[in-house]
Amino acid sequence: KVLHKKIFLMTPTRRSNLAAVAILAWGQHANAFLPTSTRSNPSFSVRRHMIDFSNADLDPTAFSVAVLGDLHIDPRKMDDYEIGHKQWTKVLQEEKDKHGNVALVSLGDLGESKNCDHNPINPSELYAGTTLCHETAAKYLGSFGVPYEVIGGNHDLEGIDEFRTDQANLDLFLQAHNKPTPQFCREIAEKTVLIGLCSTVFREAEYTSHEVIIDDAQIAWFEQYLKDHPADDGWKIFVFTHAPPNGSGLRVLQENHVINGCCWLNHSDDKRCRKFIELVREHRCIKAWFSGHFHLGQDYQDSITFPTIDPSEGPYPNRGSCVFAQTSVMRGGTSRDGRQQSRFIRGNKEGFEICTVDHQKDGKVRLDASVTYRDDSHEVGVYAHDDEAYAHDEYFKVYTPQEGDGGYICGAEEEDMCMLTDRPITFDTVSWCKLACGRVLGVVNGMLLEFDKSTMAPLGLVLSSDELIGKRIIVIDSGIEECEINFDDPGMEGADCADGESESQAREQAVLLFDDKEVTVIQPNEDGSYWRKIVRNKIARMKERRREKAAIEFALGMMNVEEDEVGEVVASTWGPYTTTSGVAKSTVPNFAK
Repeated sequence: KVLHKKIFLMTPTRRSNLAAVAILAWGQHANAFLPTSTRSNPSFSVRRHMIDFSNADLDPTAFSVAVLGDLHIDPRKMDDYEIGHKQWTKVLQEEKDKHGNVALVSLGDLGESKNCDHNPINPSELYAGTTLCHETAAKYLGSFGVPYEVIGGNHDLEGIDEFRTDQANLDLFLQAHNKPTPQFCREIAEKTVLIGLCSTVFREAEYTSHEVIIDDAQIAWFEQYLKDHPADDGWKIFVFTHAPPNGSGLRVLQENHVINGCCWLNHSDDKRCRKFIELVREHRCIKAWFSGHFHLGQDYQDSITFPTIDPSEGPYPNRGSCVFAQTSVMRGGTSRDGRQQSRFIRGNKEGFEICTVDHQKDGKVRLDASVTYRDDSHEVGVYAHDDEAYAHDEYFKVYTPQEGDGGYICGAEEEDMCMLTDRPITFDTVSWCKLACGRVLGVVNGMLLEFDKSTMAPLGLVLSSDELIGKRIIVIDSGIEECEINFDDPGMEGADCADGESESQAREQAVLLFDDKEVTVIQPNEDGSYWRKIVRNKIARMKERRREKAAIEFALGMMNVEEDEVGEVVASTWGPYTTTSGVAKSTVPNFAK
């Protein structure tokens, strides 16, 4: 059997004390992981794997790529961009002197999502997504002395006052950056390809506008390209998207992105969300995947994930041959943890290195990880340093269930009754279970979350702490053993006997929240999921606020209501939604005052 393990040079007492260098081999025989004295293959030793970049000028496979995270350009605050530009041009010139295969990739979110005093005619207009924003960004990205590629993030079609449709905004984006298609494809070196996939939906998003949505046409193109360029033929593909795919294993993320349904690519659609990791698993030509979106630094090992993990941390995650890397930001005002960093890739036929360009340290280049190719489908990965800062509590707060961990309570997929929490839930409670339909629910940080049944990645909020704390959860059977026609419920005759497909064929269960006084049924959504898709797109919420403003003006003018009393008089009501907020703060129904 093929084993997938990670070997540490020092035994960690906790994940924050990982060894300075971690050797990781995936797809190798078990004897590679035995102690040196008993290993039959002495050539596979625990050592640093260095990539030889000498004679790069004669190597057609040598390449270098600058990767810029979320720029969020504010034309009033250009100092950090000018500093970053100076630092990068020095690095890129050195690479151009070695070989000519050099390029720059921007991961999108090019403009600041606020008014930047850029339009005196409309002082409330957001800068992001406007013609001025994209023209400014194009000028900046085109000034590094190397070709650049760019993809759209969740803010790049936010020119809602200038463009009425996503398509019109997208057309301007493509024109400004001289892009024939939303995606890009660049063969930067011999059989080494850079591919970028672009978010193309904002106004028309079914849920939050800040979900990064890759349309079906790009996905179909991407899948066909992978089929046409297999690893067996020597192809090596590096992918760039604004947000990471579900299943990437990246743990340096913010809680709000998870519970609001905008953490992963195509987050709100189960099938489309899982599609990307399925492609990674199927096509071993995908060697690395870079993303931004979270505005968090690169000093944590959790910001880079290899295709496998230490056995003590859980089962083999099945991430193909792909290394996933999170990218930070350049401008200090956009950083959520104080770090200002970019990614730098350099590679050749032997493998590639992932580096950090630290904009707070005069553009210092630091090696973060190196990946050496053993053949077209197997690699050896090396972490080049320990976590330089492990203050994750403020940023990463989302627990990931793993088979065999202490949080697994019972298998509701097999048992008639599963008490998820045998005592009242607190903020310290950690427990999870699988339902009969395969879906995964878990309690962490005082919230009930749903997790992807394949990757165990967090999907979204089911219940918030204001409903959950002090109560317990039980999963019980709710189906009937024999099908009976109910003629007493007009319109529902035979409904209990209807044959379903996939999840609906599983044993029917009820998830109950209860205490000594009441029981609440946690109903799933129509698609079978449990996480609450309670944030709509920005256009819908903007129109709702305008209606509320009209109602306030009506109350003030026609009802003799004082301004300090209007909040008690004017309320909104929705169908399945509870608030105009763009943040999923609570699942308790309420009126927005």
